[in-house]
Amino acid sequence: MNEAACPSCGDTVTIKGTPKIGMHVTCKSCDTEVEVVWLDPLDLDWPTDEFEGEDAIDDFDEEEEEG
Repeated sequence: MNEAACPSCGDTVTIKGTPKIGMHVTCKSCDTEVEVVWLDPLDLDWPTDEFEGEDAIDDFDEEEEEG
């Protein structure tokens, strides 16, 4: 089986089948959705589409100022 540590709680997340980079799985311990970012060794991180970098912060700040 393929196992890696959850970046949120540190508990072991088991992936059934063949993991692929970009695959999203949910940690059963903390219910956090994580993404496979490396295969050897298997590594998980928060999905990249949840945070799109510095521009996302700038856009949010501008919306706050306008509204």
